[in-house]
Amino acid sequence: MVRKVEILAYNPGWSAVYSQEVQRLGAQLAPLWVTFHHIGSTAIPGLAAKPTIDILAVVKHLAELDDRGQLLSDLGYQAKGENGLPGRRYFRKLAGEVHLFHIHGFEEGHPEITRHLDFRDYLRTHPADAETYQALKVALSKKYPLDPMAYTNGKTDFILNIDQKAAAWRTAQKNQMR
Repeated sequence: MVRKVEILAYNPGWSAVYSQEVQRLGAQLAPLWVTFHHIGSTAIPGLAAKPTIDILAVVKHLAELDDRGQLLSDLGYQAKGENGLPGRRYFRKLAGEVHLFHIHGFEEGHPEITRHLDFRDYLRTHPADAETYQALKVALSKKYPLDPMAYTNGKTDFILNIDQKAAAWRTAQKNQMR
């Protein structure tokens, strides 16, 4: 069965779903995690998104996360290894073909942590860019409703552009605080 690309209007309940899942994960694997962050489109108020909750999990050591793969499996997650991003451990939780949760596990200090948080925070504070992103996602979902890879690839240039803007924005914020 092919996973359908479906963009839904923003749901303010997504943050509560994130919080509940993080509590569940934390309770089962408490000593493993340093912190969690809600990332991805569902973490940006007002932004339409695929209804998949992305969780950024910061851990002390990736080896410990690897060692606890069975515990995550018991919680309904499938381990997918790095899944194209060196230094990441990616897990997904499905209901049939529907992706409910994605965990992106990184070791403390990994640069992808900052990149993900900067992207999220930049779009939270720059509504014009968030609206442009939303329009792109909706257009791509209509163009590629049964091709998730083409949908994702269609967002790449926009994401890289926002990554650059977000990094510059974060640097400017830090410089203002000095």
